[in-house]
Amino acid sequence: MPTNKVAENVFGTLGAALPIRLRLLWGILKHTRRAFLTGTVCWTIQLIPQVLKSYREKSTKGLSPWLVLSWAISGGFFGVYAIVQNLNIPLIVQPQLFGLLCMVSWGQCQYYDAPPTRSKRLSLALSIGATLLLGAFEAAMVFALRPSMNARAIQFFGIFASVMLALGLLPQYHEIYKRREVIGISVLFMLVDLMGGVFSDLSLTFKPEFDGIAAVSYTLVAVMDAVVILCALILNPRAARRRRRELDDHQIDASAQHNSDLDAGTDT
Repeated sequence: MPTNKVAENVFGTLGAALPIRLRLLWGILKHTRRAFLTGTVCWTIQLIPQVLKSYREKSTKGLSPWLVLSWAISGGFFGVYAIVQNLNIPLIVQPQLFGLLCMVSWGQCQYYDAPPTRSKRLSLALSIGATLLLGAFEAAMVFALRPSMNARAIQFFGIFASVMLALGLLPQYHEIYKRREVIGISVLFMLVDLMGGVFSDLSLTFKPEFDGIAAVSYTLVAVMDAVVILCALILNPRAARRRRRELDDHQIDASAQHNSDLDAGTDT
């Protein structure tokens, strides 16, 4: 594959941006880094559907807090890897935004569904503290790794990020299995996240040296997001039909009981 710096940044930006804006992005791809930065900032929209969904419903029921926490940790580790490996700018910014918004979503899990014994203020403080701790850890690891450029240590951060991405979705799969439907998690978020993984993979093919660890990380995102979307397409209509049948059965039982009561009253 030929080296193409423009294409590398283009696909990295598309991976970090919301695909809804594709026509606008294709119009500005010929411009300078400012255009790439603008597209990268749009990537923040990716997790906003999930955050807004939880905010509107004032609940995170059905969303595994372990999913977003694991992904936030993964973002921190991959952020270290991306900075030290000097990936293209959009792919360096991407894990920072991803990790931050995952921590916001995790904070919502702590705030809206906190145990009765825990105050809202404590939940908020816990969320802010965990976010600052993750940011401090990432900064410290970057400064620790850069002078030595230890290849094995750098690879560990990339591999561990991929492992956390995979493990993070296992609790969500359990939630889906337990409830027999996909609730609490925004399918729009999953779809955009999948597209981000695909475009980020494409951006790596235009680097002078293909980064296999980064590619595995992005591919895992795309594949595992696709599983959640597929479950939503199959299980959610079934769950809706099941609830309608249960409602119809309940109405029939209530009607039968009402008629029985009327008959009993007539007999007396």
